[in-house]
Amino acid sequence: MKCKYLLLSAFLLMVFSCKEQKVIQQIFKAEVAVTPPMGWNSYNSYGATITEQEVRDNAKMLSIHFKEYGWQYVVVDYCWFYPFPGAMNNPPQTRDLKPGLTMDGNGRLLPSVERFPGSAGNMGFKPLADYIHGLGLKFGIHVMRGVPREAVAKKLPVLGTSITADMIANTNDTCTWLNSMYGIDMTKEGSQEYYNSLFELYASWDVDYVKVDDIATPYHPAEIEAVRLAIDNCGRPMVLSLSPGDNMPAEQALHVRKYANMWRISADFWDNWESLKNQFELCNSWSSVSGSGHWPDADMLTLGRLNRRGPNPGAERVTNFTEEEQKTMLSLWCIFRSPLMIGGDLIVLDNLTKSLLSNKEVLEVNQNSTNNRQVSRIDDKIVWTADVPGSTDKYLAVFYTGEAAHAEIAVKLSDLGINSSCKARDLWNGTETGVITSVFRASIPAHGSGLYRLSKF
Repeated sequence: MKCKYLLLSAFLLMVFSCKEQKVIQQIFKAEVAVTPPMGWNSYNSYGATITEQEVRDNAKMLSIHFKEYGWQYVVVDYCWFYPFPGAMNNPPQTRDLKPGLTMDGNGRLLPSVERFPGSAGNMGFKPLADYIHGLGLKFGIHVMRGVPREAVAKKLPVLGTSITADMIANTNDTCTWLNSMYGIDMTKEGSQEYYNSLFELYASWDVDYVKVDDIATPYHPAEIEAVRLAIDNCGRPMVLSLSPGDNMPAEQALHVRKYANMWRISADFWDNWESLKNQFELCNSWSSVSGSGHWPDADMLTLGRLNRRGPNPGAERVTNFTEEEQKTMLSLWCIFRSPLMIGGDLIVLDNLTKSLLSNKEVLEVNQNSTNNRQVSRIDDKIVWTADVPGSTDKYLAVFYTGEAAHAEIAVKLSDLGINSSCKARDLWNGTETGVITSVFRASIPAHGSGLYRLSKF
């Protein structure tokens, strides 16, 4: 069915006017990320060092344990073009461009054969994508904004043009934490063609998801638009995820919503309580721009075994979050409808992580709810709600971010749009209450939460 859709769309792009083409391109955008994407990303476990076998092993575990619950994307995070499996965090190149990065004659980065042996013979990520697709999953990669410095120094040609990489590079625009790239001056001839060539390559690998980094803080609207156009023109639907170095600028909400399918709203999120507390206000600020095809992203779920080989300072560890804090993170991500990307290593999956990530009723809040919003925040007590489509039921999430052993949180049913008695189902433990009239009350432990479905009698 998808094959027929692609053939039809390609035909329409050829015969329709420019205005009509833009409408069809929006269909490509809308076809992906209809609900918040769910999957696994290598960054929190392996940093810049992931190998092909480790990707395959994690994909197998995702398929066996989580596919039935909606988890589907397997994403290889950054520096897959860097040659050494044991590379340091944010691996640099020297001034004389050593070590050389893996790339083709048109300045397009390729997977390191040392780390991804299946890419030998100019196969790129196609064999790995085929394996992941064979498991019934989808494949994604991380890429850096811009053009490699090495391609600029060598004046490599932009595919299909007489332009060379040095003619499109903005050498004054560099990433502050990874020195392998220059930004692209989108006013230069050949700049869009270079981005087009990248996504034509990714489409030939059957990539389903692309996370573009160093593009949102500072915000690079011209390159975001160029990436969007390149995806729309490549003939393969792909999720476009944007990753900032810091909090996404709120003033860019309408622009980023138009061009990206998901975008990070914060700097890298790790397993410490202060970072989790900070996400509450960010989620509240961004909830109004969520919707089908465009999702603010609260970042990866730091659950399970983390930091096996970087990137975060400190030793390999099981998440520092307590069980209550892990439930709080998942409850917030779900009621906010953030994309859900597992950060822990699935090869060493523990029972608690498995149980948290396979709760169908909790995940349903993330995948199938509307009008998600914060109702109130009074000191350390926070209340969110959402509607259940096709029903008069409501979802309710309550959070206590304080330090006392427990706190009672009271929510007026009328504040949720419920004007009669109701019952509540606790989505984390599967229990149900008796009749609730006027006010819902729950005792919540420190750093804890509750997630419920309220049904009228």
